[in-house]
Amino acid sequence: MMFESRQRRFMAEINVIPLVDVVLVLLVIFMITAPMLYRGIDIKLPNSSTNNIKPEMRMVLTIEKDQKLFLDKDPVTIAQLERRLRAAKDSNADVSLYLRADREVPYGVVVQVMDGVKKAGIEKLGMVTEPTGSERVIDESPKIGEPKRRIP
Repeated sequence: MMFESRQRRFMAEINVIPLVDVVLVLLVIFMITAPMLYRGIDIKLPNSSTNNIKPEMRMVLTIEKDQKLFLDKDPVTIAQLERRLRAAKDSNADVSLYLRADREVPYGVVVQVMDGVKKAGIEKLGMVTEPTGSERVIDESPKIGEPKRRIP
């Protein structure tokens, strides 16, 4: 008898192909079942002749750099603005207005537009701004007891 001397080698590597297959199958299962889990409970709501919650009407007023006014993308003048805002206020008493003005528009023009908004009876007025970044207002006035700085 002849004995064959075979040396067995052990694999020190992990076979990841079956692991990838299982993970992909699980991914497909979760993708299919996740929308079904979010469904909620089916109920039939009772009918009501009155609605206690009124939807809030939101409008955006834009003042461009060249002082042109736009109410929800429609160009308007200050006289037209007041009329349109009064009509919006009459149709929905809970109207809110968001004012977007270019930073180079003179302050007096913004105040004049805000005055027209208040004359129209709109009480909810918000100012649209961008978050502060590198551009910030710095207070360079000297503090009490601090010497005045000289600018070269």
